[in-house]
Amino acid sequence: MATILAHIKIKPGCEQKMESMSKALYKATHEKETHVRRYEYWRGQEERSYYTLLSFDDYVGFLEHQASEHHETLTAGFGDIIESFRLEWLDPVQGGSPLSTTANMPAPANATDLQKMYAERMPAEVAAWWLPLR
Repeated sequence: MATILAHIKIKPGCEQKMESMSKALYKATHEKETHVRRYEYWRGQEERSYYTLLSFDDYVGFLEHQASEHHETLTAGFGDIIESFRLEWLDPVQGGSPLSTTANMPAPANATDLQKMYAERMPAEVAAWWLPLR
């Protein structure tokens, strides 16, 4: 499993564009991907803050999502509206979430160049403190 919380701060005045892109990504992801468990967008308390909760069967599913044609097409304008972006890898508390643990995985041997690029930029990070609690 691979579960991530994306922390997104957008530039002033870009709320409508962010929400339009979010809706399109949500729809395309759930319609076209088979390894997605959760893919949701949320507004935060802080002005212009958004969150994306993503969960995939495994890290390869995450890489497939990132490198998918619909993701590449629909996120083409994200760089123009994002002020800051940070990925936080999450690990569900067993019995407190229906999701399974997040695991480190390398990019598969047959990964595309785009998938390899995302694997370098966004490696799965399992925090050491989680391990004894699993």
